[in-house]
Amino acid sequence: METESEPYVRLASLRQLHQVMADMNTARSLADTLQTVADGVISALGYEMACVNLVRPDGDLVVAAFSGNSAAEALITGRVGSRDSWERRLGMGEKWGDLVFIPHTEGWVLDDDDVPQWYTDGPAPRFEDEWHPSDRLFAPMYTPGISGSSCGELLGVISVDRPRNGRHPGAWGREALQMYAFQAAIAISNARLRANMQRALVRLEREQQALRASEESFRQAFEYAPSGMAIAEMGGDQHGRILRSNDALCRLLGRPASAMRRYSFSDLVHPEDIGTLLRTSAEGGRAELRLGRRDGTYVWVSLRNSVVADAADGPRFLLTHVEDIEERKRRELQLAHRASHDALTGLPNSAELRSRLTSRLCRRSGEPESLDAAYGHPAYDVNGHGFDFAGATGGSSSSYDGFDHHVHTVAPDESRDDGAKGLAVLFCDLDGFKSINDRFGHNAGDAVLIEVARRLSRGVRDGDTVARLGGDEFVILADGLGQADAQDLAVRLRNEIIQPIRAEGRAVRVGASFGIGWAHCGMTADEVLKSADERMYVEKRSRPKAHRRAG
Repeated sequence: METESEPYVRLASLRQLHQVMADMNTARSLADTLQTVADGVISALGYEMACVNLVRPDGDLVVAAFSGNSAAEALITGRVGSRDSWERRLGMGEKWGDLVFIPHTEGWVLDDDDVPQWYTDGPAPRFEDEWHPSDRLFAPMYTPGISGSSCGELLGVISVDRPRNGRHPGAWGREALQMYAFQAAIAISNARLRANMQRALVRLEREQQALRASEESFRQAFEYAPSGMAIAEMGGDQHGRILRSNDALCRLLGRPASAMRRYSFSDLVHPEDIGTLLRTSAEGGRAELRLGRRDGTYVWVSLRNSVVADAADGPRFLLTHVEDIEERKRRELQLAHRASHDALTGLPNSAELRSRLTSRLCRRSGEPESLDAAYGHPAYDVNGHGFDFAGATGGSSSSYDGFDHHVHTVAPDESRDDGAKGLAVLFCDLDGFKSINDRFGHNAGDAVLIEVARRLSRGVRDGDTVARLGGDEFVILADGLGQADAQDLAVRLRNEIIQPIRAEGRAVRVGASFGIGWAHCGMTADEVLKSADERMYVEKRSRPKAHRRAG
């Protein structure tokens, strides 16, 4: 509809808008209604992204539905913005009837408030009514007033972004969005009323079911199941709240049944696993995640959901089966540790060393011109910031704000010691190690490697990395060191290594040669290691062979 010239609007567009409004009023639950409202903005009003922010009982607004981008939906659905921040937004900008338009020239002041936001990037407008990536457009929804007026309390806010024609909506587009928000408020109010009525019917049905023999059969199976079981609400304002839990689940989490009823699984899940839970619980499914115990620890569980209808076409519930998989996860972590660590010394191996080093480096000396260029798709933030659905710009010249929070690694200037700090890479090669293997056997050689690894680990700071590259070669990654600090560290480690080592009942000694390299963005891990290796050989050749073992 947005591509049509005003005031000429095709009848097909009006029919589409009418159909979307009809769908809003026939959705079966509040959750379905909210999603239909968000989808309708995309399909009928011609915007690329839309979000429904719903007022909670405490007055703050929660992101209740999203349409237009799955990455944003997974990221910010359920996040909350304070009422004060929203009131500030709705009091700014230009008033288009009940709509609020905040142009990019004013919107920058909102970048740091607590409203869930989404940052996009793009060029400045080329003509007066072109849509800017940082423009914001909000359609407040009010509870219906007398004679159809919108004089009630704030029910929520629809925020939209990116008109498909790239221009600010004209008179017809503004009127259509305002009318749509009014009808959406009616649909949401009706859905809430239906949900309240449905919950009342649920309570009545539960009382009746208490008299049925099948309830006792289910109770027995539920209560005495060897693994955890729970029943949770599905849909409505209390979606996910635990209604009932069995003894096995209470023991697993160390929480009494009375306390469990105060929670939903989203309250108990580990923060890193909340996305997994949200993707799993909507219509059943299975996931492995961590749940919090009463003592503050977490336990790995396999969580399986089944949707159960209380009666034909009646309210639905989530029947959740929770199985303890802590031991299996522990074994998996052990296997992962073995794959990334040296079997003899227990130090990180070559692959893990390169992974840690690579994670600190980026291949380009400067930031990409845009997030699109860096990732090959529109700049939708899936790790950091939220989306305010009006296209605020984010990021800085030193990091992809919202992607990896990367801080560039810079090597100190080796031509002068100005106190600069960097990521030092110390390449260590043992001197005289081959002769120990040849004279006393590989068991003695292994004992030497184990002891050298212990001494190196003891000689560095917490957070530094000591890795075995292979054979008698070790590498130390030490961040935040200056040139003098790195040289002092190499001397201290060499002095530790040259002390006698007990191996196969005898005292043996090895020396060590160190090469100090510096990592900086623009290099690969192999380039950094090669640089340190070359400096190690320079240092080795610079000392007389007779003195290498004594350091």
